[in-house]
Amino acid sequence: MSVSSPVRRLAAVAGVAAAVVGAVALPASAADHHHGRHHHPVVYISDVQYDSPGRDDRSNRSLNAEWVELTNDSRRSVNLDGWTLSDEDGHTYTFHHYRLNGGATVRVHTGVGRDTWSDLYQDRRAYVWDNDSDTATLRNHRDRFVDEVSWGYDRDHRGADRRHRGDDRRDGGDHRDGHRN
Repeated sequence: MSVSSPVRRLAAVAGVAAAVVGAVALPASAADHHHGRHHHPVVYISDVQYDSPGRDDRSNRSLNAEWVELTNDSRRSVNLDGWTLSDEDGHTYTFHHYRLNGGATVRVHTGVGRDTWSDLYQDRRAYVWDNDSDTATLRNHRDRFVDEVSWGYDRDHRGADRRHRGDDRRDGGDHRDGHRN
């Protein structure tokens, strides 16, 4: 039994229509899959050594054992020029002409030293981070909050370390505590 010519035409038109609809729908669903996904680099406070090991004797060695680490968990480098790292007392370190490579971590030391790609120095002669309680806050070049890590007691006298992430941080993933005990 053979299929009539009008039925073959109708089947061909239906097949073409399905192919066109499928071709249009595929890019739309692919676009929806990436909707809301962040495409910009992400920098966050990954670790803090707020209590310099040993005696607090204000030596440069002791000051440089007090540090904050920042990590870029994207694949692209991030220009940190104009970004700031500060404590609750208003001590502020401003990044100048520094680019953090993708996947890299930089350690910002309190004391005096020679800056490298992996270590930056605030060139201070006194401790910045309070051992009992404090907050390390990272802001971008527009003074927008990026990340912070707190330790010790807060104003409500609650113990435990606390972390707050800014809008520049992707949701999900495995994040380190941001402090060292």
